[in-house]
Amino acid sequence: MTPKILIIGACGQIGSELTLALRSLYGNEQVIASDIRAGNEELMQSGSFEILDATDKTAIASCVRKHKITDVYLMAAMLSATAEKYPDKAWSLNMNSLFHVLDLAKDKEIQKIFWPSSIAVFGPTTPKQNTPQRTIMEPSTVYGISKLAGERWCEYYYKNYGVDVRSIRYPGLISWKTSPGGGTTDYAIEIYHKALQQGSYECFLNKDTRLPMMYMEDAIRATIAIMQAAEDTIRVRSSYNLAAISFDPEEITETIREHIPDFSISYAPDFRQKIADTWPHSIDDTNSREDWGWQPQYDLKTITADMLSNLESLV
Repeated sequence: MTPKILIIGACGQIGSELTLALRSLYGNEQVIASDIRAGNEELMQSGSFEILDATDKTAIASCVRKHKITDVYLMAAMLSATAEKYPDKAWSLNMNSLFHVLDLAKDKEIQKIFWPSSIAVFGPTTPKQNTPQRTIMEPSTVYGISKLAGERWCEYYYKNYGVDVRSIRYPGLISWKTSPGGGTTDYAIEIYHKALQQGSYECFLNKDTRLPMMYMEDAIRATIAIMQAAEDTIRVRSSYNLAAISFDPEEITETIREHIPDFSISYAPDFRQKIADTWPHSIDDTNSREDWGWQPQYDLKTITADMLSNLESLV
């Protein structure tokens, strides 16, 4: 049966691209986009859109019933750097929105949930290299704390109420289609814009800050793949590790210089450096590969070439 999908937070960095991908796959009429405010022209014109506050349980339930929704993708969240500035708001948005959707599934009003977690669930005591699926998790940021709590609740609702909730821990995501959304890894988007606009970039992380990253096309493929997988293949009900590549600012700079030889980078670490220092350098995603066939397609060189080509075409 073709799912009837509601995307909450459809105007965000991931949500906007996920909406278009799902509409292309299932048909525009099968995917209802929603957010607290209107999105870009392409998203708004491609299908139905609802103004929806992710913290309003009554409004979410009403939207689900109105459109006879089967699957919810809960993409609304306050990301790492922004959440540190507004911890109360971040906790309220990130946690209450999840409870609202989990309860709808518990009450059999929807069939399936996708909820994104993040490498922010890991902390300074987590092994940095090839971070395992199950390991020490002591996050030190508001965003990470909320995501770790969310993972535990997802597994709880699955075990106790049979809720079919699926999740992946996104690494840093790189995209040319949307602006950075307040994340610690967003330097890896800003750097391409500045390379084309100014030929230089001042990075807010140290040059040797190595972090797990992924191109948005790979992230969207992974999101759709885990939701399409047979229910009995999903053996992790907290959240799956997901990986593609890892690099630091110096490495991304070298790939940019292959296209823009005079590009220069300088460093002025800010509060985001402390956040990045608590995160892994690389991720072991064996469970994702074995359980539902995950396989990334983009490496750093292909990401850089695609980013610069597409951004140039927008000028």
